[in-house]
Amino acid sequence: MFSASSGAEVHCSVTIEYLNPAGQATKRKSIRNAIITLGRNEFRDLILRVHDGKLSQNFTLREIQLFTQFLRDGKSSIKLIPDNIQILVSNCPPDKLKVLFKTLAIKYAADKKISKPVSGRTRLLSTLPRTFDTISPVQAQDVKQANELQSQGTVQTPISTKGLRNHVGILGPSKQIKRLRTISSENCLVTEMKPAKKPTLSMPVVRKLTKEQSHILSMILKGKNIFFTGSAGTGKSFLLKRIVGALPPKSTYTTASTGVAACHIGGTTLHAFAGIGSGKAPLQQCVELAQRSGILRQWQSCRHLIIDEISMIEGEFFDKLEAVARIVRKCNEPFGGIQLIVCGDFLQLPPVSRRNEKYKFCFQAKSWQKCIHVNMELTDVRRQTDKKFIAMLQAIRLGRCPEEVAVQLINTANQKINRDGILATRLCTHKDDVELTNEQKLHQLPGELHTYEAVDSDPMFAQTLNTQCPAGQTLQLKQGAQVMLTKNLDIERGMVNGARGVVIGFETGNKRHVIRLCGDLTGPGI
Repeated sequence: MFSASSGAEVHCSVTIEYLNPAGQATKRKSIRNAIITLGRNEFRDLILRVHDGKLSQNFTLREIQLFTQFLRDGKSSIKLIPDNIQILVSNCPPDKLKVLFKTLAIKYAADKKISKPVSGRTRLLSTLPRTFDTISPVQAQDVKQANELQSQGTVQTPISTKGLRNHVGILGPSKQIKRLRTISSENCLVTEMKPAKKPTLSMPVVRKLTKEQSHILSMILKGKNIFFTGSAGTGKSFLLKRIVGALPPKSTYTTASTGVAACHIGGTTLHAFAGIGSGKAPLQQCVELAQRSGILRQWQSCRHLIIDEISMIEGEFFDKLEAVARIVRKCNEPFGGIQLIVCGDFLQLPPVSRRNEKYKFCFQAKSWQKCIHVNMELTDVRRQTDKKFIAMLQAIRLGRCPEEVAVQLINTANQKINRDGILATRLCTHKDDVELTNEQKLHQLPGELHTYEAVDSDPMFAQTLNTQCPAGQTLQLKQGAQVMLTKNLDIERGMVNGARGVVIGFETGNKRHVIRLCGDLTGPGI
């Protein structure tokens, strides 16, 4: 359940376009800082209110179409068909925008069953005072009514996944490249074939944050510079994605110390954002590099900078970034006034450095104390449930190995790990060793080799995807091949990043290749 405020109001940028019969904009009004609220008037019509801080404008939603292709970028469009008006929304926290549009679609569809249009004469003669009430939260009954009408063909879903032709031109393209690997209908990885169903309306299912995670998010929304840490499985990446969804996209830059880590959270590397190379050059030279047109635009528009896997960032590089930020942004506040949201575990990976080269961690940087206001640790492990196993992992993480832990580890030496055909996961220190071992094991298997090519969201950036995405461009499989998920698909069913399985067969039907997997979804030894 969502509260009225979370489902019915968003802060964003808005462009209102008044169209001629040919669909061309004859008048346009842009509001940089707007509040959009979904509500009802005195006749119980659905109303979209746009407030610019001084005056508000109400739009009656009688017949509409919602364009949602760019929701993940915090952009969307609403077309008021009878009025020939379109409202373009941008720079909106993606999670809030998604909830607003779902609420609108469900309320709009449900209203078609229970409401009757009020005639123009009745409206003119009415003595009712003008009112605007924020829409009530979506109820289960609203969803049921909307889906019943849709299944009967009485009401068509107003949501279109296609964008308006001029949407990107007006609002500007997304500042970040989506590092996605999609699976086409010809190369679909599924567990079973199911008949196609009509799309149904539903509110977004949002996994609840823990108390620790909620506290961190609230501190960030209050503008605090924060560093949060935690052991593996405490939900750092999950929380980062929720943070990204709660901040305005235009002024939020999501980065990480490495390409793979950046890909995991849908961002870019910190070095690519900063544009100063390795940072080894003198400060003045680094400033000149950061003042190049494209890089400078990033520095100037950034209000919230997210850095994941901070432990791999060298302390002196962090100091250099902090100095560059103050100079290029012409602001003497720490890090040039940018809000820092920093995450990582200093007990896992040290800064990247050459052999025998001395380094210092980020928290040892001269500017760390003045840049970071709050330090917090996530302690609730969600990835494992075995308390003894969690206690062992925590002890080893801290560099402690008491006798009881050593005994438990030694006793595992003779355990049979092979289960349902799944072999023990072998860990290597270098990616090349991993690829060579996997190729050799696959070559040793009998049977036909099946090859699948990735369908990238943007083929122009295939090389970047190949270096930063955990999934390769080409996937080769045989019956009996060991496989592992590289993305969370269904946490409740155990289909999480690292879950293991074995290919037991291939089927083709309706021009679709189906790969069936079996085995322990929790993955042994992960």
